[in-house]
Amino acid sequence: MFKSVARAVARPISRVVYRPTVSGRENVPRTGPVLFASNHLSFIDSVVITIVAPRDVRFLAKAEYFTGTGAKGAVSRAFFESIGAIPVDRESNTAAQDSLERGREVLEADGAFAIYPEGTRSRDGRLYRGRTGVAWLGLTTRCPIVPVGLAGTQDLLPVDARVPRIRPVTVRFGAPIDSAAYGEASSARARRRLTDDVMAAIGGLSGQELAGVYNEPPAANVVERMRRALHRNDPV
Repeated sequence: MFKSVARAVARPISRVVYRPTVSGRENVPRTGPVLFASNHLSFIDSVVITIVAPRDVRFLAKAEYFTGTGAKGAVSRAFFESIGAIPVDRESNTAAQDSLERGREVLEADGAFAIYPEGTRSRDGRLYRGRTGVAWLGLTTRCPIVPVGLAGTQDLLPVDARVPRIRPVTVRFGAPIDSAAYGEASSARARRRLTDDVMAAIGGLSGQELAGVYNEPPAANVVERMRRALHRNDPV
């Protein structure tokens, strides 16, 4: 009930205050499983998709948002639960597979699930190469994949900001991609081909420059930075 009330209140308020430009909502199947695959520019991307999508969308969020104590912890937990977040332990050795399994559970229950094939936020605005988890989910559940192109969310909530700013945001939902037409989830070729087609569709919607490489989170320390530089064979 809390989730339904929160969404009922948040949606109209957000649309009045932020006036997002939304197109392609007719491309989203209203029933059955659907996998949203989006570019990733800001922490607030999942909130934006949840507010404007014509479906009740679930997505992953780090477990720390659900385990805080006191009033602050309770508010954080209630907020993320209200917008459809699913907690996942990102420090676990099996975090990647656990995340996919949680998404699979949502889709097999005929729900809508959102994923970012780039894996982490783009800090330079370019669209990075997609990881094949999106294809594994689509091929395993045989569900349609709806590409999503976001623009402006990096200005709505920049990396160092705590409160959203009033900035123009655009959300474009593309035509569904029939994942079942690509083959079996066990085929690496099918996973790669489907992932590349999904990323091409996202790029067409977002208009981003293509990076041509995988995105990586910032290096935790100097040693990690040097390791990556040596691996790429470029200057530190």
